Amino acid sequence: MDFTRFNFHPELCAGIAACQYTTPTPIQEKTIPPILKGRDVLGLAQTGTGKTAAFALPMLQRFLGRKSTTARGLIMAPTRELAEQIHDNIQKMGRHTGLKSVTVYGGVGKNPQIKAFRRGVDIVVACPGRLLDLVNTGAADLSGIEMLVLDEADQMLDMGFLPDIKRIIRQLPQKRQSLVFSATMPAEIARLTRSILHRPETVRINPSSSLPAISHSVFKVSKQGRTSLLKALFQDDGMASTLVFTRTKHKAKSLAAQLAKAGFSAASLQGNLSQNKRRQTMDGFRDGRFDILVATDIAARGIDVSGVSHVVNYDLPDTVDTYIHRTGRTGRAKKSGRAYTFAAQEDMKMVARIEKTLGRKMEAVS
Repeated sequence: MDFTRFNFHPELCAGIAACQYTTPTPIQEKTIPPILKGRDVLGLAQTGTGKTAAFALPMLQRFLGRKSTTARGLIMAPTRELAEQIHDNIQKMGRHTGLKSVTVYGGVGKNPQIKAFRRGVDIVVACPGRLLDLVNTGAADLSGIEMLVLDEADQMLDMGFLPDIKRIIRQLPQKRQSLVFSATMPAEIARLTRSILHRPETVRINPSSSLPAISHSVFKVSKQGRTSLLKALFQDDGMASTLVFTRTKHKAKSLAAQLAKAGFSAASLQGNLSQNKRRQTMDGFRDGRFDILVATDIAARGIDVSGVSHVVNYDLPDTVDTYIHRTGRTGRAKKSGRAYTFAAQEDMKMVARIEKTLGRKMEAVS
């Protein structure tokens, strides 16, 4: 099966071809048809499964050939990185359509965002906090929204955005198409979806089987020995593009500094960076100026680099779902990937839970 089966407009097909999309991913195959029919959709799938195209292509198709004085599509995302990623993909897929999109998030000046609304925009890709600020000051008009998308809804819940999301939704027309995409379904997200989705089509992609190209290894190592082990692993030439996950912003910053001091090409991505610095860091990782990116979990949802060869869990996450999100950064675009996990004896219960979800044992490396 290929994208021609969806009968997208020729102008949109040109963008699809330019992005080199050929075969739809499972989430795209199962959600695009009901979205094109105007159905509300609840999509449960991990990061890296192709959700952006699943909702952006039908949105572009719907808005093609119709002019409007207000924004028609609203996509809410938890992080600035993910908002920019979605925006970039929309621009690439919609390059021949004439449709305009804008990103709205904090950490940068408001004036360019306000001017974009004044000039006219079709699709808004926003983080909830700044968008609510613009709505409250009258700078953003959401009265014409026809399609609402909540992407990575569980991450927005984790970051405390749920009250802002509810306030924004109250500003939208009741008659609209709504789509919710989430990797997990905690109780609060379930209640939110029941309140905003009307008879939705539910699509669930099994996270443990969606990325079979990843091999998983566990290294039994104390916390004190992890930095030395990491440096030893980086002597392997195969670790060309590696994501290292830590629990805290401080650890991400200090670990990247230690690696850089040891002669490795490393940088950190964490919440204390300015937006310009975050963008420079991500661009540097994408284009190969940095071989190693040390990141916190918040950054995981906004990293879209198809060539990541390895993911290292320097610190084990608190949940299996977070492990799946982290390791989903590798093994993408039909490439193989490796996930290394550092674990002390007290971490082995979590390792067992991860193995149960994966349906297989991790390779134990002593």
